[in-house]
Amino acid sequence: MPHVEPLERLLNLVALLLEARTPMTFEQIRETLPDAYGQQDKDSAKRMFERDKDTLRDYGIPLELVATDIWEVEQGYTIPKDAYYLPEIAFTPEELAALFVAAQTGGGTDPAEQAVRKLLYGADGGVLAGLAGGPLASGTPGTLLLAAADAAQRRRRVRFGYRNSQGALSDRTVDVYAMLCRGGHWYLVGLDVEREAVRAFRLSRLTSDLEDVGEGSDPPETFRAADHVLAGPWGVGAPSTSAVVAFAPEVVWWATAGLAGAEAREPRADGWTEVAVPLADVADLAGWVLQFGPDAIVVAPAELRDEVVSRLEAIRAG
Repeated sequence: MPHVEPLERLLNLVALLLEARTPMTFEQIRETLPDAYGQQDKDSAKRMFERDKDTLRDYGIPLELVATDIWEVEQGYTIPKDAYYLPEIAFTPEELAALFVAAQTGGGTDPAEQAVRKLLYGADGGVLAGLAGGPLASGTPGTLLLAAADAAQRRRRVRFGYRNSQGALSDRTVDVYAMLCRGGHWYLVGLDVEREAVRAFRLSRLTSDLEDVGEGSDPPETFRAADHVLAGPWGVGAPSTSAVVAFAPEVVWWATAGLAGAEAREPRADGWTEVAVPLADVADLAGWVLQFGPDAIVVAPAELRDEVVSRLEAIRAG
């Protein structure tokens, strides 16, 4: 019989009992997991199984022995899903406030702080979906952050003023589904009622407080907040246009490696290569371009070129 590490054996047993539709007898478990309990000596296998049961129960896993049929002639083992899986964690606005304070007290390395971040963020885009390790409320007033979290938690419809990355102002009405932190910024993600599509809005670009205008809708079953906030060195958010940046031969491979959405053109006569890069935020993309120093030159748009020049002049003046 192949050697199976104790941890692997325990994990296989837990997975088997969680997936089983009915309680399983020891014989059924032994037949299904022969690498774990398939010893020729049945008594030895049974003793190992008993030790594994005790170990699982010591770890708080609710392994139970119950009847396998209505006549209770035979008994089998099961792990009730409702007792094993943790319920979804919900927070009141007051509890969120306390957690936000706790999560911002250190540099993110303390075990307790990391645990708080996991509670706030969740793993797959719940009410708070954290995909960055920076400050939780970077550039966003705490009151606005908590109001948005409350709206997401209670599935509310809100109205607010908004300024997009090009500076255009508009009023938006949104059914709030979630909040997401990426690239040091918080985003409110939800159904834009007028546009009938899910959109992401950076909280630092809101020009007003959130106005609660009623009950919102529920997100689709396949909804993930992360799917609606794109990330990259050009900024965060849905790119509305593209920029063209020329790179020296020595760095073009580095600039385009793994850069989703970037399209390199044929090298120019001088050996430089122009690359079209998705543009969502001029300020963010300018910072990325500057890291290449003299090996990158903005071709278009003019506002991006002006931003880069302005920063270079500020550096020289300083």
